[in-house]
Amino acid sequence: MGNSRLRIGEVAARAGLNPKTLRYYEALGVLPSPSREPNGYRRYSQETVDLLTFIRQAQGLGFTLDEIKEILAIRRRGEVPCTHVRSLLRQKAADLDRKLADLVALRRRIRRSLARWGRWPRRKARVCPHIEAQGKR
Repeated sequence: MGNSRLRIGEVAARAGLNPKTLRYYEALGVLPSPSREPNGYRRYSQETVDLLTFIRQAQGLGFTLDEIKEILAIRRRGEVPCTHVRSLLRQKAADLDRKLADLVALRRRIRRSLARWGRWPRRKARVCPHIEAQGKR
């Protein structure tokens, strides 16, 4: 079987994906449309498997499908997308730093609330005095 003769199920299996995922990526324009046989069956090349591997690796770094589509479009224009990728990764790292700081602060508030749990006097509250007291401390 030649390189351009892979059916959707074969490509999906090689890439570790569901065939519906390939159709979804095609509909979004992340993957180019494959060639078709007269009976309508999609036929793919090994390059599609390689692209799917890239997509999964990029997703593992937190890239969205829109970002991946943009990276692939840069490559299809014959340009090297590495500068763009580096910029996106820096932005993602900064976003994660902010989110991590927010999560650490939330964990601190939760632990303080739990530590005070048994020490708070019983108060009348609309729902739960332990939550409502958070704004008063």
